[in-house]
Amino acid sequence: MLDLAIIGGGPAGLTAGLYATRGGLKNVVMFEMGMPGGQITGSSEIENYPGQAEIVSGMDLMANWPEQCQRFGLKHEMNQITSITKNNDIFNITGVDGKTYEAKSVLMATGSVPRRAGFKGENEFFGRGISTCATCDGFFYKGKEVAVVGGGDSAIEEAVYLAKLCSKVYLVHRRDTYRAAPSTIEHMKHTKNIEEVTNVTVEEVFGDTSGVLGLRVKSKETGEIRELPTPGVFIFVGRDVLNAPLKQEDGSFLCDTNEAGEVIVDLKMRTSVKGLYAAGDIRIDASKQVVCAAGDGATAAVNIIEYLG
Repeated sequence: MLDLAIIGGGPAGLTAGLYATRGGLKNVVMFEMGMPGGQITGSSEIENYPGQAEIVSGMDLMANWPEQCQRFGLKHEMNQITSITKNNDIFNITGVDGKTYEAKSVLMATGSVPRRAGFKGENEFFGRGISTCATCDGFFYKGKEVAVVGGGDSAIEEAVYLAKLCSKVYLVHRRDTYRAAPSTIEHMKHTKNIEEVTNVTVEEVFGDTSGVLGLRVKSKETGEIRELPTPGVFIFVGRDVLNAPLKQEDGSFLCDTNEAGEVIVDLKMRTSVKGLYAAGDIRIDASKQVVCAAGDGATAAVNIIEYLG
């Protein structure tokens, strides 16, 4: 019987494991199919993590986390969890290999992944001019022109954020109306260096060995092709929450979620199900930053220790 099962090995899961084991829990297992570290290991440059003075890659930033977190007894099980159910006060956890586990408490820290837009060149230049995080990568385009693809709240909010750093922001959207809140749209329209490029389809992102050089869009009305000369393209067309293990046989979720599938938690990272917690990008209103995910993990672990009593 596990005291705590942690599903996911990113910053939230690792930090939770560190705090839980150091806080006295004896049987804590983190389930992560591959090497721990999370999505941030795919980032080429990190310069906004507190206390990390040098610019490092995501892989380098996370290099020492697993060893530190396992120092106090955290175990790493290389298994992908496919199902979590609860019977009375015990959680039943099933791995992709069919192996089953029992746990007194569970922390979901599987995160979410940015949805791809699907245009030509997106995969080729991802991480070399194409980004899904303005907070992470916007600074690298200070004083330059960038494009933001999307029409929801995230896209418009990030366009406004980038407009403070960049000389110009092209806001590229496939419709001529936005899905964002009216106040967000109003703010964007009063930002002088944002140019709206609407009712278009993205044909391709093009570039060379140095990275992105521009974006080609096609008017849905006239068919005209336009090139936007930008070294940076930020894509915000939604995220896919990795919540599959919470799905029950009847199609419902084990705990309350919002329309996007994000897990609803309180300030202690508690879900609607006693003993089930969620931290990091899988939860509602997540900031999608490493430092915030780590904070979530610590918060969850402290409260799980209290819950187990």
